[in-house]
Amino acid sequence: MASPFIELEVGERTVKVTNPDKVYFPGIGATKRELVEYYVSVGEGALRALKDRPTNIKRHPDGVQTEAIYQKRMPPKHPDWLQSVTVTFPSGRTAQSLRVTEVAAIAYCANLGTIDFHPWQVRAADVEHPDELRVDLDPMPGLEFDAARRAAFLTRDVLGELGLTGFVKTSGNRGVHIAVRIEPRWDFIQVRHAGIALARAVEARDPGLVTTAWWKEERGERVFIDFNQNARDRTVASAYSVRAQPHAPVSTPVTWDELADADPRDFDIRTVPARFAKLGDVHAAIDDRAYSIEPLLELYAGDERGDMPYPPNYPKMPGEPMRVQPSRARAVTREDKPS
Repeated sequence: MASPFIELEVGERTVKVTNPDKVYFPGIGATKRELVEYYVSVGEGALRALKDRPTNIKRHPDGVQTEAIYQKRMPPKHPDWLQSVTVTFPSGRTAQSLRVTEVAAIAYCANLGTIDFHPWQVRAADVEHPDELRVDLDPMPGLEFDAARRAAFLTRDVLGELGLTGFVKTSGNRGVHIAVRIEPRWDFIQVRHAGIALARAVEARDPGLVTTAWWKEERGERVFIDFNQNARDRTVASAYSVRAQPHAPVSTPVTWDELADADPRDFDIRTVPARFAKLGDVHAAIDDRAYSIEPLLELYAGDERGDMPYPPNYPKMPGEPMRVQPSRARAVTREDKPS
């Protein structure tokens, strides 16, 4: 027997939604159909965040209670109108990645069970030069959203003093993401260095609240600024991306005024469409101006601490410090000492 399905008109496309009544989010009983219809309802904003970007998709074809399929390559079977772009991974291998060009592409992927969309910080026209600087504020265990909120306002202050404007959103969990549109003139290494400089400048404002420590054993109960989200093939959930949790939270763009008392639990696939219908995309101006990162690169160049460790799946990078946990490094040093 064929699977039940419905068809949705999305722009000029007809998108088939199979098994529309399957429950994807057991915490609120939300179905696959609700997921697809959610993305169509916020399509203008979701497309602005994903447009022409290589995009990884995180799929849960049987709902969020099942294991995820994290897909970096184009779905092997897809309609002719779904577009792709060639990307190069840190290993040097290349692949065809999904390139989102229209809302129907988002709806099509949602029908495949895609909950989260994770775009690269580049666009298809130039995949070697990022046009977005990303700040990922991640509260360590023991901290709640308010800690990330306070770190976000510190970040806004630093950005403002450098003449930069950041656009803020909830992560969909306890964290906060800030995006700065930048001129696509610098490569991944340079943009990552700019991210390190910004993170260190924010940390200096309140080292009791914020940390840039890559190793978890050194972070304590602080908000970690994940500077490595600016490295090649590192991504964060896009604006308006649903997150794979039972209550279907959404990574939601907010204004800086709203952030002051925002509660991420208020933003889910059932509340955000009404908010979007009322306010539109509060990040609509993000593409109005692209900034230079020269001020941040000057800060990095003047910092004698130099580079920070890369994630473990990266090849050893020029100028990178030893990639080993500090406690293990100390243990090795003690063993090397003569008795």
